[in-house]
Amino acid sequence: MQNLLPEPPATLLPANEPAAAALAAAEDPTQVAADFPTFSAAWAALAVRSLAAGQPVPAYAFARTGYHRGLDQLRKAGWRGSGPVPWSHEPNQGFLRCLSALAEAADAIGEAEEAARCAQFLRDCDPVAADALAG
Repeated sequence: MQNLLPEPPATLLPANEPAAAALAAAEDPTQVAADFPTFSAAWAALAVRSLAAGQPVPAYAFARTGYHRGLDQLRKAGWRGSGPVPWSHEPNQGFLRCLSALAEAADAIGEAEEAARCAQFLRDCDPVAADALAG
């Protein structure tokens, strides 16, 4: 069955050049998250680092923080709860990385429903992101 309703337009988050530059230069994203707490990419970096270190509880907390900060930004950018959030737009990647890390951390702590919900949300935002981050 074909959906006859138009899909909402893609949501593109604004660039945060100072935060992106700070994260690119940082050895430790902790200070970037402190200096730019709305910058999801810093929270994603902390979550991914914690997952790699076998620390799923801090990873869950970092990923959830970045996820919620990203949701706030998506809403400000006109997102209404559905529609594409393209991976190809670099400012969206922090939010999408947080969503992926949240799914992984939730799975690691036994939150199967949360892990599945986040994985599906990521795929709904952009299947390319889900495939890129499945690694």
